Amino acid sequence: MDQHAPTQQITAFLARFGDALARHDIAAAEALFTADCYWRDLVAFTWNITTAEGLPAISAMLGQTLADTAPSGWAIDGAAEQDGRLVQAWFRFETAAGRGVGHLRLRDGRCHTLFTALRELKGFEERQGPTREQGVRHGAFRDRVTWADARAAEQAAIGATTQPYVLIVGGGQGGIG
Repeated sequence: MDQHAPTQQITAFLARFGDALARHDIAAAEALFTADCYWRDLVAFTWNITTAEGLPAISAMLGQTLADTAPSGWAIDGAAEQDGRLVQAWFRFETAAGRGVGHLRLRDGRCHTLFTALRELKGFEERQGPTREQGVRHGAFRDRVTWADARAAEQAAIGATTQPYVLIVGGGQGGIG
């Protein structure tokens, strides 16, 4: 058995799926799914936590969201795995609003389960790597501000001259957890 075949199968599927969505061809996208398929979306397409079960539900979801979502850049993330008739892999993609990840399971070359999740909003990316705040500055610096003084200044500015990054209104039935 060719070990590259599962990865090639996922890559080919993502290319066909991405092409159908780019053309707004819902029928072509629907043809890539099995009859007993599921699509679990976490905010990427629906801006909610939604499960579409079956072809009619997936077509309806795409009909409602595809124009505004504008998904693109579908690419496998790592190698695919095969277990009998199922081939599965993680992938990444972009929408008009952000960047996401997903998981795909193919059965006999067609999508049986699809998971999509938005990971970050464009323009509001998490500060990491070289853009991450450094925290404590060690050493002697002229006009150095202590952490406590910097924190007090930040708290005084919030809501007056600086607006918060996030405003949480309510925590839902499970709390903010």
